[in-house]
Formats: sequence, C-alpha cells, structure tokens
Amino acid sequence: MNEQEQKQLGNTLWAIADQLRGAMNADDFRDYMLSFLFLRYLSNNYEEAAKKELGAEYPDRQDQPGATPLQIWYESNLEDIDEFEKAMRRKVHYVIQPKFLWGNIVEMARTHDDDLLRTLQKSFSYIENESFKSTFQGLFSEINLTSEKLGKNYTDRNIMLCKIISKIVEGLAEFSTNGDSLGGAYEYLIGQFAAGSGKKAGEFYTPRQISSILSAIVTLDSQEPANGQKKRLSSLFDFACGSGSLLLNVRERLGKKDGIGKIYGQEKNITTYNLARMNMLLHGVKDSEFEIFHGDTLTNDWDMLRESNPAKKPYFDAVVANPPFSYRWEPGEAMGDDMRFKNYGLAPKSAADFAFLLHGFHYLKPEGVMAIILPHGVLFRGGAEERIRRKLLDDGHIDTVIGLPANLFYSTGIPVCILVLKKCKKPDDVLFINAAEHFEKSKRQNRLSPEHIDKIVDSYQFRKEEERYSRRVAMEEIAANDYNLNISRYISTAEPEKEVDLTAAHAEMAALEQKIAAAAKKHNEFLKELGLPPLPFAPPVEKRH
Repeated sequence: MNEQEQKQLGNTLWAIADQLRGAMNADDFRDYMLSFLFLRYLSNNYEEAAKKELGAEYPDRQDQPGATPLQIWYESNLEDIDEFEKAMRRKVHYVIQPKFLWGNIVEMARTHDDDLLRTLQKSFSYIENESFKSTFQGLFSEINLTSEKLGKNYTDRNIMLCKIISKIVEGLAEFSTNGDSLGGAYEYLIGQFAAGSGKKAGEFYTPRQISSILSAIVTLDSQEPANGQKKRLSSLFDFACGSGSLLLNVRERLGKKDGIGKIYGQEKNITTYNLARMNMLLHGVKDSEFEIFHGDTLTNDWDMLRESNPAKKPYFDAVVANPPFSYRWEPGEAMGDDMRFKNYGLAPKSAADFAFLLHGFHYLKPEGVMAIILPHGVLFRGGAEERIRRKLLDDGHIDTVIGLPANLFYSTGIPVCILVLKKCKKPDDVLFINAAEHFEKSKRQNRLSPEHIDKIVDSYQFRKEEERYSRRVAMEEIAANDYNLNISRYISTAEPEKEVDLTAAHAEMAALEQKIAAAAKKHNEFLKELGLPPLPFAPPVEKRH
C-alpha cells in the first residue's frame, strides 16, 4: 500500500471516528479507536505467525462459520496448546488466546453479543498481564470501557462498542491492510486527532513535516557533507517522545532493517506513553528494538540514565526532541550538582527549555548530533538562559540555528526554532537558516512543502550561504552581539528598495498622457455627432529639461 492509499485509509478511519464520537472529545475517542486498531494489528500478526507454525494443521475458517481458525484448532488440540504457545512466544514474543483475538471480537460485535464489553475487558487484561508482560504491561490502563462517555449503562456502552467495531471493520474492508499500511494509517489518525485536540496536541504529536527536518539532520553525515550518505545509528533517544512519531520518522528515513540499533524514548503522560508503545509495535518495531520509559525527564527518574558507572551509562548517537515549550518547573537545590547541569547552571523556573536541552545534550555521544525544537526565547532571553547559551557557544557546541515559520503546530501559533548541537563540532562558526517566510498557507496551520524541507536540509548539510536565507556567522561576531542568537541580527529578510529610473518613469508618464489625449479627442468627436457639448480636457503640457 503506497502513501496515498495509507492516507485514504486514514481518512476513512477518521471519518468513522468523527461520525461516532458524538459529544465525546477527540482525546477520549482517540484512545478507544487506536486501541481497537492495535488489537486488530496484534491479532492479525499473531494469526499469520500461527498459520506458518501450524502449516497444514491450520483449520479452514469454513469448517465452522463464525469461529476463528485458531479457536477451532484449540478446541481440537487441547494437549498441544502449551507447546504451541511456547513456540509462539519464541517467534512473535507474545500469545493471544482465540477468544480474545480481533476476529472473535468482530463476530461478537456483528451479532450484538451482550458479552462484548466484558470480553474486551478480559482481552485487554490478558494481553497486558499474560501475553508478554515486559512489552504490554499497563498498555490499556487508560482505556475505560465502563465510562459514561460510551453510554449511560452497560447495555448502552455495549451497543456503542458494537457500532464502533463494526464500523472499523467496514472501513478496513475497502483496503488490503498489512502491518506497514495500518501503521501509516495509524500515524495519520494520530495527526488528525491532534488537529482536533488544540493545545493538548503538543503533548503527543510533532507534525510530520517538522519531524522530517529533525530526522534528516541527525541521519545525514553532515561532518563529511561531500558524501551525503545516511549513517547508521546504534542508538536514538527522544526524552519527550509523545506518541513516538519523531522516533519512527528517523527509523523510516534510515530504513527499518539496519538503520538503527535501538530506539529509546521517555514520556511523562501515561496515556501518551501507552500510545507510543502501541505505535512502535504497530510499525513493526520489535519489543527488543525499543525501550520506552514512563517518567519525568527533568527529575531524571529513569534508573538506566542515572547509572553511576560511566562505562555502563548509556550515551546516544542521536538525540531528537520536541519538549513542552517554556514549561514551568521546580528545580531543587541538589540539582545544581546534577551532572547534567553542573557545568552550565540551572534553567529558570519560568522556562525549562534549557533544562530539557542540557538533559539531552548530556547523554549525547562525543561524535553524536542533537536536534531539538524550542521557542525563539532561548535565542535571546537574558539571566540564567544567557549564561547557559554563552557557555554552549564558547565551548563550540551550537552548530546550527534554524528559524521556522509561525503556526506550524496544532498546539501553538508561535514561531519556533531548531537548535542543532554537537560535542565535537568542526566549523568555528554557527550556521543560521531563516526559513520563517518559506511556507504554504492553509486554513488551520501553515505547512512546509517538500521543497521547503529540502532547502532547509540542503542548507544545513552543505552549510550553504544564501542572501536573506542562510549565513555562517563567526564566533567573534556572535560575541560582539553579547551572545544573542536572534536570527534577525544576522540575516535580514528585507528586500532592498528598487532604484527608480526617473528618465524611464517620465517617458512612461508622457506616453500615458498622449493616450489619454487621444482617447478624450475621440470621445468628444462622438459627443459632437450626438449634438452634445464636448467635455473640457487640458492637453498635456510639454515639459522642457
């Protein structure tokens, strides 16, 4: 399924969601819709693997209409179930009993089975606690099937679930869906739900066009721009990963098989954390290929990152992030000695932007690249932020500053920037790219076209200079500007006024006057024929020089 078909599938599913959610807000309905799609993916993936495992033993669905093949096999092979499930745990790393598979859930919805809601609850609980604990633990913890938002009582809720599931099946029937295509549609749906979530969208979604820029920055071997090759990343980290879309974008750009060794993400919001894990699995990322942690980045409560042995402490080839903008935080006194902040100082309570930046930068490998989205204030605000910015510049860690257009995000209309940081930066200058005026307008958000994205990436990779767009600025000039990185100080987008050719302007004016005189003369001739008085007209005065 190509990208256009994935978008069509996403549109179909979104239309179903929009039709069914009624008075329920987009955030609430998102969790139901995406969870059912995830259950469908897990089930299909499991049944395909079971079909290969059982071979000729795999039953024909026609044997017992209404029953899933695995259900038929389980009932006929009770003594072999344990051995079969052990094999499935080795091959696909999880087990789903037949009664909890999507096919059975669909059949219950089709027949309006009164036990559908209870079966779904048991299915979610089984997958979380017995399928494969380390990957699925708590995955559906935020899905409340007893919520009054689904209906006032059990019967109403059961009817609503029957309707949602039947409509999903109806929508999917129009398309041939495998894991990749459903993953693409899933990602599209997350974007659509983000569009309906307003400010809350910033908690879980980075627009794909911006993800594409960050992905290109950390995957292109910009230290040797002549070869222009993508590099393999043994590790990738996003410490505010939301739904995981940014991580997946980097993986897609590099290629799914050999591009990245392991993906690491951290997310504070429990609902979004679950969404990220579902998103990883649905895109075919194996449980051994990613690790998403639920916790607070600023307090650094991930034990893996606080490893006291420097040899065991993880450092990453690439760090990408779109953290909350100007987030208020409460740093304790002990944080002043935290190795993340010790050399730079603490960000102010009013804005944790630099705290997030320093957290990610601390865990970057010496040869690594970090790209982070931040509000423009980090470029020029004073006080503690100025001191942090100054030291990062003096130490040669800020490589590139990219200014983006306003109104690109669902959650805010402010313009933002991308900071690119490196621990071992070669050029003794900072590249500024002012892309703020290069965008396409649309009703809700402005958008970047592929051409706009390519121009940014090309300018970054080859450190190109272009009038009113990009410029390499020496550290001496930045120091002379008191380490202020406001892009307009270094790149003016103002168009120079065109010189006026007075001789040409006078000639054009004289020609116009002659045309007016000829038209007036002709007009008065018509009036004379009609017996009407002519209109007064002053002939052009010949100017002498």
